[in-house]
Amino acid sequence: FPPPALWLHSCTRSCDTFFTDRQFDMKYILGISAFYHDSAAVLLKDGIIIAAAQEERFTRKKNDERFPGHAITFCLNKAKIEPEQLDAVAFYDKPITKFARMLETYLAVAPGGWKTFPRILPTWLSEKLNLKNTIREEFSGLPEACPILFTQHHESHAASAFYPSPFETAAILTIDGVGEWATTSMAVGGGKKITTLKEIRFPHSLGLLYSTFTAYCGFRVNSGEYKLMGLAPYGEPKYVKHIYDHLIDVKADGSFRLNLDYFDFLRSNRMSNDRFHALFDGPPRKPETKMDPRFLDVARSIQQVTEDIVLKLAKHTREVTEKKHLCLAGGVALNCVANGKLAAQKWFDDIWIQPAAGDAGGALGAALAVWHEQTSEKPRGESTLQKGQDQMSGSFLGPAYSSDEVQRTLNAHEASFHVTNDHGTLNKITSRWLAEGHVVGWMQGAMEFGPRALGNRSILGDARSSKMQSLINRKIKYRESFRPFAPAVLEEKAHKFFELHGLKSPYMLIVADLLESQQKSTSSELEGLERLHAERSDVPAITHVDYTARVQTVNEHQNARFYHLLKTFESETGCPMLINTSFNVRGEPIVATPDDAYRCFMNTEMDYLVIGDIWLSKIEQKQDRPKQQFVPIPD
Repeated sequence: FPPPALWLHSCTRSCDTFFTDRQFDMKYILGISAFYHDSAAVLLKDGIIIAAAQEERFTRKKNDERFPGHAITFCLNKAKIEPEQLDAVAFYDKPITKFARMLETYLAVAPGGWKTFPRILPTWLSEKLNLKNTIREEFSGLPEACPILFTQHHESHAASAFYPSPFETAAILTIDGVGEWATTSMAVGGGKKITTLKEIRFPHSLGLLYSTFTAYCGFRVNSGEYKLMGLAPYGEPKYVKHIYDHLIDVKADGSFRLNLDYFDFLRSNRMSNDRFHALFDGPPRKPETKMDPRFLDVARSIQQVTEDIVLKLAKHTREVTEKKHLCLAGGVALNCVANGKLAAQKWFDDIWIQPAAGDAGGALGAALAVWHEQTSEKPRGESTLQKGQDQMSGSFLGPAYSSDEVQRTLNAHEASFHVTNDHGTLNKITSRWLAEGHVVGWMQGAMEFGPRALGNRSILGDARSSKMQSLINRKIKYRESFRPFAPAVLEEKAHKFFELHGLKSPYMLIVADLLESQQKSTSSELEGLERLHAERSDVPAITHVDYTARVQTVNEHQNARFYHLLKTFESETGCPMLINTSFNVRGEPIVATPDDAYRCFMNTEMDYLVIGDIWLSKIEQKQDRPKQQFVPIPD
């Protein structure tokens, strides 16, 4: 193992491990992430992001880790090019370095790991270790002359955060589970160059620490962390001292070291061990069983510790880099509560978080790293960089469908639907449905890239309804009732409801406090999940138990259609916000196609569906068709 996990100074350049000093003129670069968690593909044209999608949206397998063949096909089709027109393919990490880390780990803990190592070895030897051959075998039509290049994992994250940001120069903080060796890294971006300054290395990882608690509380690692974050406010931080005394040593600069005696992820598929379980007064929760109050306190405790460490890391980054702007990426950057606490400190003038901060965004970072390191001296983002605006196109980078395509799909289902060319009238009708307490599936334009639905693949509801949170959770999403919902609010009205500290939140990645003037007091006698049913504001459906909300600010520039729906709803009701949750049910990816949307609509208790300029009412559909059965998870 490397030295103890305090900050290690980095001396590597992002280009010197996979590039030469030669500069190329590249037009099309394809970025890929695959085989570990969230498979995705991204296509650049002249350094501009023109297409991006996750493989799960096409295969309908959540967090699909297989080679992103469908996503690649979409990207090429959108650009109307063939594989032989690609100038380079960039992969988001270095498999050989990762494999070396795994070998060192198994040797260090031997004979531990004797059960898991034989299971993973064949996959590595067959497809992951010689990834160039695997990519060429999987990617039909890729010419031999097209180079396949590899970035380091954290370099991909850093590139995905800085290059699309609106900043000419910025500090970059990447925090996740693990890449090759790095688990936390600090870098500086300026112009076309990113320089890594410091890093913390495996097995000491804030992401793995949080995932261990995710598994302990009965949620799935790499997909259930946001559930743990949503559960935390219902508990008390009773175990914070336990965590600091036994699990992690944290220094003032945010560097840390795990006590590996309490973890099992080095030796097996389990994250924690019996010693860990004894520390928190009992065995792990079995998935999809009733939530014991103990786990509320465990969730609150690890969330508080995570926030404390993120703040220390960010403060140290500000001190070391002296930069006024910060970019964030890596899975921990999706911890919206920690992001909100960081924004409140006002150490940075502005913070920009990559909307696809996890491994899917690594595909984007790999492609951008290749473009900026290897192309001739073209200025960064010369075609699109505008002051104050990022280059993510609102994250609306996925497939879109014409009205004719939608109608063909609905006709194939023998659906009853209505077509209108008057968006203003459709917005009024939709606003009326929402104001009456109905739930609407809303599918518009290009699909979002990243884990959040931002108004193009969304389920919408009235934030003023005290019953809406429970209704959508139990009868449409079929999930735990404690799960909070995000408000999509007109950007110019957000400051009247939320304390955003001068920041915008277009990608739903900051949790903000509800202004005191908007809060209602509740009974102090309520405890735990009982607090869920108390009305805390005039928009109770989006006000979490701790008077916070995961805010999405919506402006006309990034999403005109959704913006005008919110404006119409405000005109009808006086309220400039709606519930915005992802268009899917528990266990399934966000819908991608009109077919996905219609099936989800018919298999849930949604009332209306709007796809582009077409709308459907549930009561007008045939009711004798078989319905997929979902059972809500008990609290």
